[in-house]
Amino acid sequence: MSKQNKNNKEKLVIFDTTLRDGEQSPGASMTKEEKVRIAKQLEKLQVDVLEAGFPAASEGDFEAVKAVASAVEDVTVCGLARALENDIVKAGEAINPANSGRIHTFIATSPIHMEMKLRMTPDQVVERAVWAVKRARDFTDNVEFSPEDAGRSDIDFLCRVIEAVIDAGATTINIPDTVGYNIPEQFGELFHQLLTRIPNSDKAIFSAHCHNDLGLATANSLAAVKAGARQVECTINGLGERAGNTALEEVVMAVRTRQDYFDVDTRINTREILATSRLVSNITGFMVQPNKAIVGANAFAHESGIHQDGVLKHRETYEIMRAQDVGWHDNKMVLGKHSGRSAFKARLKELGIELETEEALNDAFRRFKELADRKHEIYDEDLQALITDANNQRVENDYYRLVALEVGTGTGERPHAKVTLWINGQEQTAEAEGGGVVDATFKTIEKIVDSGASLELYSVSNVTNGTDSIGETTVRLEKGGRIVNGQGSDTDIVLASAKAYINALNKLVDEDEKAHPQAHL
Repeated sequence: MSKQNKNNKEKLVIFDTTLRDGEQSPGASMTKEEKVRIAKQLEKLQVDVLEAGFPAASEGDFEAVKAVASAVEDVTVCGLARALENDIVKAGEAINPANSGRIHTFIATSPIHMEMKLRMTPDQVVERAVWAVKRARDFTDNVEFSPEDAGRSDIDFLCRVIEAVIDAGATTINIPDTVGYNIPEQFGELFHQLLTRIPNSDKAIFSAHCHNDLGLATANSLAAVKAGARQVECTINGLGERAGNTALEEVVMAVRTRQDYFDVDTRINTREILATSRLVSNITGFMVQPNKAIVGANAFAHESGIHQDGVLKHRETYEIMRAQDVGWHDNKMVLGKHSGRSAFKARLKELGIELETEEALNDAFRRFKELADRKHEIYDEDLQALITDANNQRVENDYYRLVALEVGTGTGERPHAKVTLWINGQEQTAEAEGGGVVDATFKTIEKIVDSGASLELYSVSNVTNGTDSIGETTVRLEKGGRIVNGQGSDTDIVLASAKAYINALNKLVDEDEKAHPQAHL
């Protein structure tokens, strides 16, 4: 069922599950608006399938999947569903607005899962799997089936289940390495066996979904591709529960770079990889390690004299990819305080940043001018941080708003803060001391709002080098089992921290309660 692309290579379908499996990372919960923002960027990246969530998990997740389905046009929107009536109906209703929709249904097939979790016999599992696929086809003819814990399933039973669901109408068969246990050679051989032994395997696209518990998710996925898989399920930055999922950027660039080895290619617009990575990192609060392949800050940096000399003489001596091909830019210093609105707008367009309204552009330009008064040299990364911060601060339920912040500290003095907040139409002010000025600021905010939330994470990263760099802060709050992330950016790290804390508080007020599926595909 694979198609040829313009290079006469078979198409490798990229199935992005950042919004579903990636969101299952503890603390990576996203609001509906954040999911839509990421979905639109994934559309620019040109992923083929976007798994937007698990509609039956909660009303909030249902509405988020529906919103994503309404917001994108050139990508298939997928909803996850267990092999249960309510799950499938919810998924079908959620993806209904999409130009192209898919239902991804699953049931466990390993002996330990069937016996201990499902308490079903093998015959009952086959019957339920076939029923689920047929029921899903009442909503869409694009149905994916996953035998959960396939890596520990009996190969004969796996062949039986897959053959049955393909006959029932499944168009994609996903083989998950649910617990990240497989080794590349072993996983590749599993695909070879399935594609060889199942009589109707040519009627469906086979897919790999790997977890990174042993650091082998990308290697296992590529082994599956080499053995005949024509879809890879992955996430931006390898986001996911436990050690994460297969990293989209690694698979895409491995296939693109090694066209001499792989007989497939993707339609991914690789120049959007870095922008997508940064957006996901900022929204989820999961920072990208500097030496992360493709998207890490040091991915294309050379400090060794031998390496530097080689790269200067001929780039390919030590670089197998061009940094620009994944979104890094040569010309980083672009604007200053005397730059006009037209230059600002043009640079945003070059960076792929699109503002939907004139009001949003005016607000962004005002913020740029304020930043230029404090920071002499404005870099591309500064512009991206500025726009992201503007989006973060425009919370739909703007219940809390920072009006004023004063902090003080000195040798032998206890750090203190004074904060004024606008709360649902009224201003309130308080003061408090703390172990540092950020701690004092957070305690003062809590003295006013008394949210009852606990601080789970506070992290800071600099956008560029230099003491005047914009600092990006992430605050993670937990209350009653609900976890939210808040973000803030500013050249003043205390102000950025306060903005992040208030951003999280607004999400805590606004977010619908949601529960993640007990699925570990």
